[in-house]
Amino acid sequence: MIEWREEGALLAVRPHGESAAIIDVLTEGHGRHAGVVRGGASRRIAPILQPGAQLDVTWKARLEDHLGSFTVEPVRSRAALIMSDRLALAGLGAICALLSFALPEREAHPPLYVRTVTLMDLLGRTDAWTLAYLRWELALLEELGFGLDLSACAVTGATEGLAYVSPKSGRAVSEAGAGQWADRLLPLPPVLAGQGAEREADILAGLRLTGHFLEHWLAPALGDKPLPPARQRLLDAMGRLG
Repeated sequence: MIEWREEGALLAVRPHGESAAIIDVLTEGHGRHAGVVRGGASRRIAPILQPGAQLDVTWKARLEDHLGSFTVEPVRSRAALIMSDRLALAGLGAICALLSFALPEREAHPPLYVRTVTLMDLLGRTDAWTLAYLRWELALLEELGFGLDLSACAVTGATEGLAYVSPKSGRAVSEAGAGQWADRLLPLPPVLAGQGAEREADILAGLRLTGHFLEHWLAPALGDKPLPPARQRLLDAMGRLG
């Protein structure tokens, strides 16, 4: 029998048979990991299994490659704390959906796990979480091998006047370096050029940039699956506020 115990953030739940559930949990040491929760549909356990919940999980299986089963104990609920905040709920949904979409099973990504838990704990507690979410999407791309280089102009090497991003290389380009090719480049929002963020619209522009690379770089590597609708719902909610 193989067994391990760890804390993790619940990403997804789906019914399994009449009374069980299959859950996806993101842990620091075991990555995105699935397992069956016996009685997961019961009145006692179902309220615990809300996406975003922090759980103490124990996974057991006879063999390493088996689906295995989880026993779960609640550490803290997140959805319950932000139930009245529609934007924060949309943010939580986008985080869980993107991780379920992008992360390979059973592959640990400790820095991303730490960043994810920190971001989830910011939801509803400060307005700064939307900027943290944008930087989390950049970190997700970086962790999976699709990082952007926004440190200097790909053409001139300058670190000042950065205004664009190459859709092919993911590198920043300055106004001077863009020249006649400016209309073929993606705009680099000031918030990602180190010029601060004063409005939700600035962060939304940053998310349109990261969305391009999620859709055109990451998704094709995963078999051209469409990005989860939960991400677009977050952008729509932010757009209504902006």
